[in-house]
Amino acid sequence: MNKLNILTYPDKFLSRPTQPLDNIDGKVQDMIDKMALAMYDAPGVGLAAIQVGWDKSLLIYDVSPRDEGRFLNVLINPKIITKEGEIVSESEGCLSVPDFRADVKRAASITVEGHDRDGNPLKIDAEGILAIVLQHEIDHLNGTLFIEHISTLKRQMYKRRIKKQLREK
Repeated sequence: MNKLNILTYPDKFLSRPTQPLDNIDGKVQDMIDKMALAMYDAPGVGLAAIQVGWDKSLLIYDVSPRDEGRFLNVLINPKIITKEGEIVSESEGCLSVPDFRADVKRAASITVEGHDRDGNPLKIDAEGILAIVLQHEIDHLNGTLFIEHISTLKRQMYKRRIKKQLREK
């Protein structure tokens, strides 16, 4: 199985909104399996299809503690239906924004609707880490990186650092 590469900022593809996934076939199942390998290898707790160069509305996540085994979850065409409260996601990071972490304001609880990998409808009421991960990954599907939720100053500092690193290559 070919390994997927995770796109990183400033790749413009990451700012593209994804397209709905209409047909869940063998190609989709294969992509889900490849995404899972990439996410666990990184290691991460969530990954959106756009992060591996596929512009479909699909994300995977696993918030189970690492020492308790893996429990892969798949969400196809997810939509946040409700948001309540506010929480600060402390030291949030992203596989597409390497070597950077920041505090991000997120909704404390959300309700998400979508479909599982077999096309069955799902409704998820989430709070805590699950709510944060789902908001982060759904942002990716909408073409938004988590650094767009932080202060302009912190975002500009990160962008300058990345531009310098790219010039030095």
